[in-house]
Amino acid sequence: MNLLSVEGLASVTNVLDLAGVFASALLGGSIARAMDFDLFGFLVVGFVSGLGGGMLRDTLLQNGPPVALVDPLYVPVALAGALIAFFVSFSEITWDRLFTVLDAAVIGFWAVVGVQRTYDAGLEWPAAIIMGTITAVGGGAMRDLLLRRVPAVFGGNALYATVAVAASAVMVVASALGSPTIGIVAAIALSLGLRWGAVRRGWGLPNGRDWQPKSTLGSLLRRGRSLRPDALRLLRRPGRRTGARSVREEHDTSTDSSFDG
Repeated sequence: MNLLSVEGLASVTNVLDLAGVFASALLGGSIARAMDFDLFGFLVVGFVSGLGGGMLRDTLLQNGPPVALVDPLYVPVALAGALIAFFVSFSEITWDRLFTVLDAAVIGFWAVVGVQRTYDAGLEWPAAIIMGTITAVGGGAMRDLLLRRVPAVFGGNALYATVAVAASAVMVVASALGSPTIGIVAAIALSLGLRWGAVRRGWGLPNGRDWQPKSTLGSLLRRGRSLRPDALRLLRRPGRRTGARSVREEHDTSTDSSFDG
């Protein structure tokens, strides 16, 4: 049973979206502080971090202009988050705890918002899960690429994109059962729990570092690691056929010369 009307659900979605913008801009500002940026750098990183995922989502949905360009609250909220990170300096312990909570909350907020915006655009549940995930991780990925860092969404760390997928799926299931309000609470709670456990206990997906393809190509690739660079260049040359042809030509030439003699 849904506890919110259609208008109430839309209002809650907008509030969660703005809360995610503010929190993500604050996180982006903290990274700008760690990289010793100036004020303009704080504002740019906060803007991209706070608004990038939503603008990417709205562009892909093609359901009118991005909300951040239409609603006058979005840009000021993102800049406010970046400015707070610029002027307020937290202790390392305080910021570590705050970062973990904000990061987890943002994933849950934006997973819910992405699912709702997708349904509002008239698309079905597969697109809703995809857009919920993109909304949750898109801004952070764009920020990391801007700063020439490996995006957290690519893995190698605690659960991140997986949390967004799970929260989006919970919201989709709850919406299908006619209880989007319960889905909002469940998705945010799941995001907080999974992300907190991932950061504190090291939960993560397996990677491929210890796996190697058991084939002739895999064997050659593994063997190629121990070869010298000049040997690798020789292997990559197309001259093996040429070399074989030249040996054959020399043999033919020697045969012809002996016949002529």
